[in-house]
Amino acid sequence: MIRHLVLFKLDDGVARDEPRVVAGVEAFRALGEQIPELRFWECDWNITDRPIAYDFAINSAVEDTDALQRYLEHPAHQAGVAQWREFATWVIADYAF
Repeated sequence: MIRHLVLFKLDDGVARDEPRVVAGVEAFRALGEQIPELRFWECDWNITDRPIAYDFAINSAVEDTDALQRYLEHPAHQAGVAQWREFATWVIADYAF
């Protein structure tokens, strides 16, 4: 299994309640039901306000690197990424477990 972690940082001046951010969150929340390769899926807002903290997180799992690639290329994932690209940056970690 591969864990796929993504941490998002909203761009300066971008608020969680902006319509485009709300739409991006809804797009990502729906991925768990849309992409069959996902064996585990959760995402939500960070609850701490420390300066080094990121704002939003995805924690997911897939069977193997082929499944990870299919997930990354899935149209629903690509659509969500396109939305988030407009208002956030992110870091990613993928590791076997």
